[in-house]
Amino acid sequence: MNPVEWISGLAQRFASARQREQLRAQYFALRRRLDPLTLAIHGRFDTQALREHLEQRIGRDFQVLMVHSSVNHMQPMYTGTPLELVRMLMDYVGPERTLAMPAFYFGDPAIGGALKTLRQNPRFDLRRTPSQMGLATELFRRMPGVLSSRHPVYRVAAFGPHARELVANHEHAEAPAGLGTPFEYMARHDTCVIGIGKPIQVMTQAHHTEGAMGREFPVPYTEGEPFPVTLVHGNEEITFQMRSREYAGRFDIWRLRKLLAPGTLQEWRFHHVPMFAARAGDVSRQLEAQARQGRTLYVRA
Repeated sequence: MNPVEWISGLAQRFASARQREQLRAQYFALRRRLDPLTLAIHGRFDTQALREHLEQRIGRDFQVLMVHSSVNHMQPMYTGTPLELVRMLMDYVGPERTLAMPAFYFGDPAIGGALKTLRQNPRFDLRRTPSQMGLATELFRRMPGVLSSRHPVYRVAAFGPHARELVANHEHAEAPAGLGTPFEYMARHDTCVIGIGKPIQVMTQAHHTEGAMGREFPVPYTEGEPFPVTLVHGNEEITFQMRSREYAGRFDIWRLRKLLAPGTLQEWRFHHVPMFAARAGDVSRQLEAQARQGRTLYVRA
């Protein structure tokens, strides 16, 4: 684990949402001051160079490409824009495959996260509430023809031949990343999950196993009291039950490197930009096999 990953982990454990936002702002301010040195060491690349790198490193042997991205973390090396990135990814995937991106919403930091925000404001407009996963994901979500799953937190946007099935019925799932969710669909189809400018910390597919296994998952959990949220989808209003689970122990995503078989998870850097790739089905199956042996991503206190 590098120093940035270590500090990020500490912030997730001990800092409030507002404090994490402040730390994030300070981090990017420091990075901007170091831009000249960073560019001298790592150089620049444009959108076309990134596409060529993806074609060489990832190829196109997939049905679905799930992309976690951060243009902020690609700078100053990346000279393109978030819109150029999105258009390149859509063109790279092509008409025969499906592009998916997270469009998650984790609540208003001033209120205190998704659960507190939704309790205070129990109406969630699926079309008007922006993604909090970076500008590229919000631009993608708003593209013509892009469909989004109907979940107030773990919303997923998709475009392509698998999009409608991928996003369907998310609002009826018992767990946001478990059975009947886009993550279940991606695990059952040939999905390549990649990170561009993001480390494996953002791989939500790692939560699919715990959600799918339910009480068979070897880490005990308590369920919060469900409460109703109205999902607004154009002229349609859907009554949604907001559920939550609190697992015993601390979730440690970096344990993926130990629990997955060698070669399952690829991590590398392109002009110093962090990248990763893994097959969603491999991640889910291997984590379930490990869980049945009592090994999970949760660390007991």
